[in-house]
Amino acid sequence: MSSKQLEIGDRAPDFKALTDTGESIKLSDYRGKKIVLYFYPKDDTPGCTKQACGFRDESDAVAEHNAVVLGVSPDSEASHVKFRDKYELGFPLLVDEDHAIAESYGVWGEKKMYGRSYMGIIRSHFVIGEDGKILDARVKVSPADSVKHALKAITGD
Repeated sequence: MSSKQLEIGDRAPDFKALTDTGESIKLSDYRGKKIVLYFYPKDDTPGCTKQACGFRDESDAVAEHNAVVLGVSPDSEASHVKFRDKYELGFPLLVDEDHAIAESYGVWGEKKMYGRSYMGIIRSHFVIGEDGKILDARVKVSPADSVKHALKAITGD
């Protein structure tokens, strides 16, 4: 099962991950900016594409509010590159093949589809403030609602 889910006011766990460009980054590299850290199950699937393209389409509003978007899934760097290029995503996609990042945020858990249970990423997002504390936490969120709620948390509207 998943570990404890994080809540508003909790300190966001730091991590180190490879991006779709092969660069190694840490969450703490973005301290001083707001961060939308969103978790999605799989590259180039309908819901995940809707969520990613929603964040892509709101990139100007995100940037205007001193914020960045980071997408996380258990897919490989090569898969992320294809997904990024196909949909012209302008933000990093992070490789979490061992699902350590998802576990640290409490969004790796049991899922059910067609009567079968399996472990996977639970679609979610965390908006992290400049100080590293969580401003918004949405777990089991729909792709469209994820973008809408994250943007609201960034802008304060």
